[in-house]
Amino acid sequence: MIGVQGAAQGSRDALRKVADIAITVSMAALLTAAYGLAAPRAHAQAGLEKLAGSKPGEKGQRLLVEADELIYDNDRNTVTARGNAELHYGARTLQADRVRYDRGTSRVFAEGNVRLTDETGALVTGERMELTDDFKNGFVEALRIQQTVVMKGETVRTRISAPRAERIAGEQSSFDYATYTACEPCKDHPETPPLWQIKAAKIIHNNETHTISYEDSSLEIGGIPVAYLPYFESADPTVKRKTGFLTPRFITSTPLGSGVATPYFINLDPSYDLTITPAFVSRQGVLGQAEFRQRLDNGSYNLRLSGIFQSTPSAFLPGPLGAADREFRGSVETRGRFFINEHWRTGWDLVGVTDKWFLDNYRIRNQSITTDYFREAVSSAYLIGQGDRSWFEARGYYFKALSSFDWQKEQPVVLPVIDYDKRINGPGKLGGEVRFEANVTSLSREATDFQGIPRTGSYLFAPSVNGISYPLYETCTTFVRDRCIVRGLGGVDTRLSAQVSWRRSFIDDFGQVFTPFTYLRTDAFFVNPSRSGFQNALVNNITTVDDGFSGRVMPAIGLDYRYPFVADFGGLGVHTLEPIAQVIARPSETRIGRLPNEDAQSLVFDDTSLFEWDKFSGYDRVEGGVRANLGAQYSVVTPSGWYANLMFGESIQIAGVNSFRRGDLANVGLDSGLENRRSDFVGRFQLSPNQNISFISRARFDQRDFAVNRFETGVTARFSPFLPLETSLFYSFYEAQPALGFAHRREGVTASATYRITPNWFVTGSALVDFTRYLDTRDTFADLYTAYLTNPVGLAPVYSSPGLTYLSGLSLGGGYQDECTTVSLNYIVSPIATAIGVRERNQTVLLRLELKTLGEADLRQNVSSSTTADGIASVR
Repeated sequence: MIGVQGAAQGSRDALRKVADIAITVSMAALLTAAYGLAAPRAHAQAGLEKLAGSKPGEKGQRLLVEADELIYDNDRNTVTARGNAELHYGARTLQADRVRYDRGTSRVFAEGNVRLTDETGALVTGERMELTDDFKNGFVEALRIQQTVVMKGETVRTRISAPRAERIAGEQSSFDYATYTACEPCKDHPETPPLWQIKAAKIIHNNETHTISYEDSSLEIGGIPVAYLPYFESADPTVKRKTGFLTPRFITSTPLGSGVATPYFINLDPSYDLTITPAFVSRQGVLGQAEFRQRLDNGSYNLRLSGIFQSTPSAFLPGPLGAADREFRGSVETRGRFFINEHWRTGWDLVGVTDKWFLDNYRIRNQSITTDYFREAVSSAYLIGQGDRSWFEARGYYFKALSSFDWQKEQPVVLPVIDYDKRINGPGKLGGEVRFEANVTSLSREATDFQGIPRTGSYLFAPSVNGISYPLYETCTTFVRDRCIVRGLGGVDTRLSAQVSWRRSFIDDFGQVFTPFTYLRTDAFFVNPSRSGFQNALVNNITTVDDGFSGRVMPAIGLDYRYPFVADFGGLGVHTLEPIAQVIARPSETRIGRLPNEDAQSLVFDDTSLFEWDKFSGYDRVEGGVRANLGAQYSVVTPSGWYANLMFGESIQIAGVNSFRRGDLANVGLDSGLENRRSDFVGRFQLSPNQNISFISRARFDQRDFAVNRFETGVTARFSPFLPLETSLFYSFYEAQPALGFAHRREGVTASATYRITPNWFVTGSALVDFTRYLDTRDTFADLYTAYLTNPVGLAPVYSSPGLTYLSGLSLGGGYQDECTTVSLNYIVSPIATAIGVRERNQTVLLRLELKTLGEADLRQNVSSSTTADGIASVR
């Protein structure tokens, strides 16, 4: 109901017209201006910065007013909306107990439970808002702002409150005694201070310089001040990047000493910037780092430089174990990503270092670095194209060894690697699918990479440090076929491979599935092995490698047969028994052992590869001969969500040369389970009683006595809602493969668990246990003792048994996480390869704190008790 009060009915009509005009103009202005209170992001940058934003009566916008009562007062020259006043202007809404426009003073007042909501959902509340009609001046009493922002894919709701906010001269917004937080108030006790908040005597937002200054500010945790700054300044939300200092990083290590790295960001242009990070360390001096980034219309790239003139090079081991002979050390890194069009893209990841230990010694991280026992930096450049049913990829690779175990001269330079894959529908009545595949690979290396079998304890070099010899770069003792394999051939190796295939499935009236297929594979090789320098000529003692051009052709025809028997037992589920038979006919593989094998050294025979047409993992080898792959699988799916699958099978060589019985330069195929006419048996068992629990086991059994040659089993489980626990447990066992260089069995367990004590507090842990490390330790001691007997200088090595079980890796930690805060503390034990040939454990404590919308900080401290580290003369 709308009530109208006035003197006479005639004057009421006239006043109504005037009031309608006044309200339309003034309320639109109020909403437009007050919208600035809702626009700011977190950081107390809110408020009144847009009071002078849009002009009243924006074109296309109409003001809708709802209230219990509209009052026109000619005597005071005011128009008032009273009682549940609600004004809608576009997507913005203003609600208040009372809204009044004073035409004499040109001021607009909103009083009582004032709520302003903009189109983004941001909410500004206050007890009173007052604005001038030019919107350059005004204030809000009891200001409260709630704003929703998205950060790192998460929705965060920020809150600002101040007893008074004022807009001054259209350029500055001032908040008195303001608080800012991203934490939700406690539902049961809203008067309790949030987990963290910033308090400042005054926050000033300068709309001209787009900066926010904080005066007399403090950070409170649980209502307790923990940090104080008399003054600091930051960019406002409209500025995505601004010149200034970033969060510092603290450094502590034995070879570097103590220090701090202070990044300084320089905003050169909206599309490019520069970050300079000088790091002052007490033992080595100043480490300089600089990173340039630029974003273009179709992509982006960056360039990062690092370098230092070391004050104390002797903190590191001498070469070839470390970089003690280098005064200057540094690195160059760059990455680029560009889209040519909707189908094509190109880019690069390049890393260059003065020495293999620099990045690790100075804790410089790069995404191109692989971390394991052995570390390497992978540089690559690529061109990729993708169509609806096609794929093209061209790459080049350079591998920089970062471990003392790896010899750079044995690392390949791969240029190029080109892959093409195209699928089309089969022509006419032939139907089915036709697939074209092509690969071009060319690589070169200086020195041939030899490995003794079984372990021989021979090394290329044995440098001495403090009178003790340390063997480096494993090689062979005897260069003969059964005692030495070639992991990589020195020289140049180029191969061009192409394959065309066809397949089509037919289902008869009985449900039998027949899938005939055929393919033709051709390979052209150019091999120019290096026979001079290092130990390259000794490859002739192992085999005769083709020199020059050669070729290989492999046609094949086959049939895949499956007959699924399906039975529906109602509540007991749908049961499916499916016998599978596959026969492939093709000639024998040729030139086995005469051609290099670079990309097909990873051969794993299990349930996943049983029915592969070609079980080799790369193009350098091709499976030949007539072979039958036989098996069956049984599966159950119940209405309650149970799923179970059991699979078992084997592979039989029917005719021709068994490609897996005749090892190549790397002995690939031997000890694989496929080297005999009848292969080992492979099987899989998978069980998922519900979506929270999953169990899987796969195994390979010896075909003669059913002994276990390979076994992997694991379970993952989530016990919610009964128990807030997530856990996983995996066990692996691999029998010895002496022909491949694995003289002993390998066996271990990995386990992990996370338990939520409350919805916010959690503890977590993981462990890697090695059951066979003592076998490697024993052999390492034998190698060191043999080297000592050959050159009895210094102290004789002493055998230290690690026990039957060895904790290779461990992570223990806990933390707290809610909508505004993440804090975690972790103790991490990880395996490392050290410069003296000893595998040890790196122990690190990591503390991480994130206050959402403010920033995050990491503190990492090495607490290892080991006596050596890669390239370092003493413990870090």
